[in-house]
Amino acid sequence: MHRKSVQILALGALAALPMLASAQAAADAAAAPAPNLTGNVALTTNYKFRGQDQDVIGNNGFAKTSWFKPAIQGGIDYAFGDSGFYVGNWNSSVDWLPGNSVEMDFYGGYKFKGGPIDWDVGVYQYYYPGNTAGNTTEIYGAGTWSDERFGAFTAKYSWTVSNDYFNYAGNQRGSGLDGQNTGYLNLAYTKEIVPKLTFKTAIGYTFFTSDIKSLGYKDYLDYNVGVSYDFGSGLALAGSVQGGNNQSAFNLIATPGIPTGTVFGPIGQTTFSPNVTRFIVTLTKTL
Repeated sequence: MHRKSVQILALGALAALPMLASAQAAADAAAAPAPNLTGNVALTTNYKFRGQDQDVIGNNGFAKTSWFKPAIQGGIDYAFGDSGFYVGNWNSSVDWLPGNSVEMDFYGGYKFKGGPIDWDVGVYQYYYPGNTAGNTTEIYGAGTWSDERFGAFTAKYSWTVSNDYFNYAGNQRGSGLDGQNTGYLNLAYTKEIVPKLTFKTAIGYTFFTSDIKSLGYKDYLDYNVGVSYDFGSGLALAGSVQGGNNQSAFNLIATPGIPTGTVFGPIGQTTFSPNVTRFIVTLTKTL
């Protein structure tokens, strides 16, 4: 080949290198894991949180004692690729604070692998736009060990860092009491027992501060046991039994008007405890 032709080819190859590099970078970007955005929506016959009904006060001020108190729920989660960081939002209809009808949760955290354990640490904000007295901030840490033969075991501890714990201490009302440092320990287990059918159970324990206990509340145990069936395409149906002990320390009374004294009102004429055991059915669609 003529020397001049070789030089022209070499110059052409050099000129093409930036375009090749750009094309490779674009290909690498396309191959990289994309941020993961997921959503979910659910209908449930009763929303319980840590063993307690979250729909307890009717429009006439009387306690809602029915087992059927449906709630609509839903949220979104965003994972930052493979970094382990994530943020999310979850919402539910509720009725336990005067003037408020929705719970809005915001959270963010970091997941990572440490030996055989999947770890998860983060912060969780419970927000009640109609009555901010219930607002609560927690930090949490969880560890999960899983095996195909034995299922998955999770231990999680949540610690309250806000001044109050779901208005139990009445801090915003000027009670001078504090719900900070209330803790919650949850132990959970899941196992697919037959294809598409998963057994789920959990037990939790709430550790109140001394200020909250001075109002008559007691530390209590909550429980959740049930099964979930996966229909495919993100649709699942779950049935579970949920409740808590020490029910007499969490009584509602049939007195119209805004509750005073404690989070549910003064203990007196007992008609209903939010810790009562319920059978709950939930239909969930993951998007």
